[in-house]
Amino acid sequence: MSFKAPVKDLLFDIEHLANLAAVAQLPGFEDAGLDTAQAVLEECAKFTQDAVAPLNVPGDTNPSSFKDGVVTATPGFKEAFAQFAQGGWQGLQHDVNYGGQGLPKTIGAACQEMLHSANLSFALCPMLTDGAIEALLMAGSDELKATYLEKLISGQWTGTMNLTEPQAGSDLSLVRSRAEPLPDGTYKVFGTKIFITWGEHDMAENIVHLVLARVQGAPEGIKGISLFIVPKFLVNADGSLGERNDVHCVSIEHKMGIKASPTAVLQFGDNGGAIGYLVGEENRGLEYMFIMMNAARYAVGVQGVAVSERAYQQAVAYARERVQSRPVDGSVKGSAPIIHHPDVRRMLMTMRALTEGTRATAITAAAAYDAAHRHPDTQARQHNQAFYEFLVPLVKGYSTEISQEVTSLGVQVHGGMGFIEETGAAQHYRDCRILAIYEGTTAIQANDLVGRKTGRDGGAVAKAIAAQIEQTEAALQAAGDEPAQAAARSLAKARQAYLEVVDFIVANSRENPNAAYAGSVPYLMLAGNLVAGWQLGRAMLAAKELLAKGEGDADFLRAKITTAHFYAEHILPRTGALRDAIVEGAHSVTELPLDAF
Repeated sequence: MSFKAPVKDLLFDIEHLANLAAVAQLPGFEDAGLDTAQAVLEECAKFTQDAVAPLNVPGDTNPSSFKDGVVTATPGFKEAFAQFAQGGWQGLQHDVNYGGQGLPKTIGAACQEMLHSANLSFALCPMLTDGAIEALLMAGSDELKATYLEKLISGQWTGTMNLTEPQAGSDLSLVRSRAEPLPDGTYKVFGTKIFITWGEHDMAENIVHLVLARVQGAPEGIKGISLFIVPKFLVNADGSLGERNDVHCVSIEHKMGIKASPTAVLQFGDNGGAIGYLVGEENRGLEYMFIMMNAARYAVGVQGVAVSERAYQQAVAYARERVQSRPVDGSVKGSAPIIHHPDVRRMLMTMRALTEGTRATAITAAAAYDAAHRHPDTQARQHNQAFYEFLVPLVKGYSTEISQEVTSLGVQVHGGMGFIEETGAAQHYRDCRILAIYEGTTAIQANDLVGRKTGRDGGAVAKAIAAQIEQTEAALQAAGDEPAQAAARSLAKARQAYLEVVDFIVANSRENPNAAYAGSVPYLMLAGNLVAGWQLGRAMLAAKELLAKGEGDADFLRAKITTAHFYAEHILPRTGALRDAIVEGAHSVTELPLDAF
């Protein structure tokens, strides 16, 4: 089934929820108005639909291969990646001083979504490169920037993130890779890194590994971790590539999904030591790596939206074609396409509403990021930074968790054919399962939400968001019609449940942490649900206003209102059950003795 990029919905969110007009007033973004956004998104849609999406199924059936230390990408990937680089897509939202286009994240995130929808495995390569670029921009020396940034931003080279080791997963205090300083200021790096996405491949001429390791004599735990650049090929003074560095792929994983994306085991230093270059200062590696991780966490949330969109499109196409049974209302005399059946409509509406709600949240968060980095007013920057940081675990956690629900419903819409690989519905289900795991599991995102984002400030940011939601409720109440009234009522109930949970988290996060953290993931799901519902409430108001003015595509706007109405009546009520589980069910989570499991 072919992929059609959701340009119209993305542009609606960019204009009416992210307020691109305000983003385009930020210093450096003056040329990034709606005309620019539309031109960029339409061009990105062509590229992703024509060059990348057709490789999605072949990548699943004929994945990247490993032989004699060499990883070969799925046929067609190398050529598509060359087109990606030539089109300037890697540098879309990166620094113009290093060859990027300098567009806001608000536009870049929309293009990211289309690329991930088209082909999750393919898009992972530039996603990791984005993280490497961000880390170098923030912490790299002028020399490192001059050596690596232009080539990374052009797509000529790609980047990776090397954290995990066999004994050190999420607990990076256990990292054992070591770095020995050399007289010339470089280091020799030794160790094994696992789960390295696109850690070896043949799509670019060099791979720039960002590696966590300990310098000899460094403190134990996370305080003793440093960050190094370890390129696959050493770079000569004139920028040309030199000899192969002592870093080699020893195997790639056999995975449940995203099979075209090689997940490498990399060995550093088997032949005397891999040459590495310190990023920033010694023992501050985790701080720098978090720049990459936070960029990647947001991007993985966008992956969740993206795969949900792809699964929804495929389910709708199948439901229109598959003829099975007569409609219960007698509207068709004989057997009819299954899209006539109420429960199929319920499943499709659930898929649509969850996808549009999480997309709206991600685009809104991107606009906050842009304001946090570019707004001329210090207080406005701080406000937007706090808002963005609160939303990141929701974008990452909620979007990836619901992608499992959406892709599972996609299989269900297909019935028995969904369980058959030939339809492709199962690939989306398999591909998305990793999203709630890598770049920090949902529990890690939720612990961050509880500890750093809610408990630390006594719930101040969380409650400020609730106050904004209340304003949207009032606007919906004033709109008058039943869909708006229903949305206002559901939002009010969900907001009240959220506030009670915030109070519970604040009261218990220090005095009774087991109680607070027992409900951390349900809290994330509640908050993510509420924020998505809020954004769809805002979308409903914007659509109603445009209809009243006689502007825009009337069918699209009416569908937007109906989708928001459905979300309010079918998705937002889940928050009540989550509130009860968190506030009243904390004890039963840890009540069973460990030896009784």
